[in-house]
Amino acid sequence: MEYVNQLLKGKGQNIWSVEPDTPVFQALELMAEKNCGAVLVLKADRLVGILSERDYARKVILKGKSSKNTLVKSIMSTRVVCIRTDQTVNDCMALMTDKRIRHLPVLEDEKLVGVISIGDVVKAVISEQEFIIHQLENYISGSQ
Repeated sequence: MEYVNQLLKGKGQNIWSVEPDTPVFQALELMAEKNCGAVLVLKADRLVGILSERDYARKVILKGKSSKNTLVKSIMSTRVVCIRTDQTVNDCMALMTDKRIRHLPVLEDEKLVGVISIGDVVKAVISEQEFIIHQLENYISGSQ
């Protein structure tokens, strides 16, 4: 079973972030440049929210607002669900499924150290399953 800290070591600990007073358009440019579906919102290095493509679609586009004139703080999600480095990938999957979210900021001793996406979780689960299948095939065929 893989833990979040192991997952972060493998994928890297890049954190893409903006400040609350950033125009939404600028946050979208960062998301496009980094090919990610969400950015964390930090104020003085403290996590205060998360802005996802879903927030943009529902709170800007569908309301007829302009992304250049709307600030991140007015549409970001402020109830951010986080995970600790000592939790498992299965914990991530359960949280993401239960809360219907696709990004989990990772905390270690209350400090932000990374972000796990649903893609990271799926990749880790598939990798673990492939390893188990390989081990079982070796066991069945009698090779070690």
